Amino acid sequence: MTRPLLSALSALTAAASLAWPLLWSASAQAAEADKRPTTSAAHKSHATQTAKRKVPAQIKGQPTAPSGRKPHRKARAKSIARASGPLFRDDTQAMEWAQTAAVRLGLDARWTQHQLGQAQRLAMVEKLVLPPVSPVVKNWAAYRERFIEPSRIQAGARFWQTHRAALARAERDYGVPASIIVGIIGVETLYGQNTGNFRIIDALATLAFHFPEAHPRAADRQAFFRTELEQFLLLTSRSGTDPLTIRGSYAGAMGLPQFMPSSWARFAVDFDGDGRIDLFASPTDAIGSVANYFKAFGWRTGLPTHYPVQLTPGQTDMDSLLAPDILPSFTPASFVAKGAALDNTALTHPGPLALIELRNGTEAPSYVAGTENFYAITRYNWSSYYAMAVIELAEAVALEVKNKP
Repeated sequence: MTRPLLSALSALTAAASLAWPLLWSASAQAAEADKRPTTSAAHKSHATQTAKRKVPAQIKGQPTAPSGRKPHRKARAKSIARASGPLFRDDTQAMEWAQTAAVRLGLDARWTQHQLGQAQRLAMVEKLVLPPVSPVVKNWAAYRERFIEPSRIQAGARFWQTHRAALARAERDYGVPASIIVGIIGVETLYGQNTGNFRIIDALATLAFHFPEAHPRAADRQAFFRTELEQFLLLTSRSGTDPLTIRGSYAGAMGLPQFMPSSWARFAVDFDGDGRIDLFASPTDAIGSVANYFKAFGWRTGLPTHYPVQLTPGQTDMDSLLAPDILPSFTPASFVAKGAALDNTALTHPGPLALIELRNGTEAPSYVAGTENFYAITRYNWSSYYAMAVIELAEAVALEVKNKP
């Protein structure tokens, strides 16, 4: 039986790197196709796939629904996730790593080798992390349709109504709007319906030891996944959970909010007060953990996420405005001085702004002026398309709740 994993566990993983994005679910894969290459040194990772930032601190319970954004894909997702491959017990490098990792983490070496030895190398996972062979045309309208649609909006309204008290408390305690929390969980897993069906140990082991060399950042990615594998083994060992029973995304993201292991340890909270953290079966813990994540990444209470902006061809210094990418870098005055027209509310904005470009295929791009809170949402997934989908789903669900209290 799973023993409670107390919040003090986070201290055990304080060394986990924050240099990587912490989330990596199916929504991250979808967002990847719509990303715009960054020109800012501070955002070199922005153009690469993101690794979800979460993991079960209290790994209790299993996802009850298979992965797949559409019902007709569920059977295929199950078969892919359950596909067998070579066992890591026959991988000399992995077994040697397990022994040294056990010493480094203070774990039993026999247990670590035994667990890792039962993991399977999954060729499908190796394929899923590779960038698309052919460039994908970025299209905000098409991307939006994946998430801002009636069934997801209605599911979000039901989630909000069911967990109204927890959402209100999270907004009060962390300063993050309930709508944004609902938007995140809706985009990530459709409120727990699509949490993934890959065994986490298979996914992490595959990427830790066989990350495809064809990837432009293979060495860095492989190092990242070895760190996540360490954190996963540490979490399951300390909680008494069987590592072979935990399922999630193809890259190791888990639970309703799709946390990677290091993020589970760093940001997940026991928001329902039962002495353990469970992002699979406790929506209340998931709500509090998402809010805590945003607070840690600089969410500013009461600040809008973006403002409308009007650009005049030939009169707007697009190169300068787009150079910092999604990092807010301009005062409203400097924004206007470069030819971007803002409304009266935006002109009094107290912080920096960024010009956010959302391409629409062959049609004209859409633009907004993003604030520090827009940027905070991109820390969950480094994509402006993802952030805008979260925002618009949040707005649509809030409207649905208001109209049908």
